[in-house]
Amino acid sequence: MDACVQGNVLEELLKLLKLEKIEENIFRGQSQDLGFGNVFGGQVLGQALSAASQTVPADRRAHSLHAYFMRPGDATKPIVYNVDCIRDGRSFTTRRVVAVQKGRAIFNLAASFQVDESGFEHQDEMPEVPGPEGIEREIDRARRLADKLPPGLREMILCRKPIEIRHVNPVDPFKPEIQPPAKYVWFKAIDKMPDDPATHQYLLAYASDFNLVATTLYPHGYTFWQPEMQVASLDHAMWIHREIRMDEWLLYAMESPSACKARGLAIGRIFTRDGKLVATVAQEGLIRYRGTTAP
Repeated sequence: MDACVQGNVLEELLKLLKLEKIEENIFRGQSQDLGFGNVFGGQVLGQALSAASQTVPADRRAHSLHAYFMRPGDATKPIVYNVDCIRDGRSFTTRRVVAVQKGRAIFNLAASFQVDESGFEHQDEMPEVPGPEGIEREIDRARRLADKLPPGLREMILCRKPIEIRHVNPVDPFKPEIQPPAKYVWFKAIDKMPDDPATHQYLLAYASDFNLVATTLYPHGYTFWQPEMQVASLDHAMWIHREIRMDEWLLYAMESPSACKARGLAIGRIFTRDGKLVATVAQEGLIRYRGTTAP
């Protein structure tokens, strides 16, 4: 699937994540080329959660997922998702999903779903950062830097995107300065979405893969755009605490507590505009430096 689709780009993305059922507990999804050759990790996350959700009773919502990226996916080929229905309990349902491409597993995911229950509540406070109004859109930042991008990649990046992203504290991707390992991003779907909660959850999984690994490079003055860097997601975990709507502004507050042995760890918290903590994310990424001088 070409990233620069014509028409409603959000509708096309939701169609991409919805999947085709080809057999009981087996689904097929098309791939989206974002200009990097390999499949975007968030696509596989979102599609795998979508596959698992379609095998679960409608009264249960995903509350946690844990995933490993094992091989790069080919953005020109479809992906098959095999769902293992591990357990259906009275309150919780557990699923395991293996994504297969060219006969090999490229990704696996374990997800847990729960019926709606009431109970004790507390949460972290939302960081005090500027709201999304007046912050430059990511697409506008890309247009300013377009002359530095390779022609093929430039065309993909300048396409209209289904999720609008606004960086509170951006770095220049080609001349980064050393900053504390914390990143704040506002994001939301560009159009109104269906009321189906599962759709909002798997679109959140898709979007949750943006910017995490980049946060681990902030204190080192590097970005994944630099040719001496090899950067990739290794694993991903997400806990969904409360109901979310992807067509309303969400704040992604990310920080990196550690980087070592060519790996960087990032923790993200996702808040609604009015300060409700709706999800927590953790990801470890490969941040391998391949330069000829010491980093």
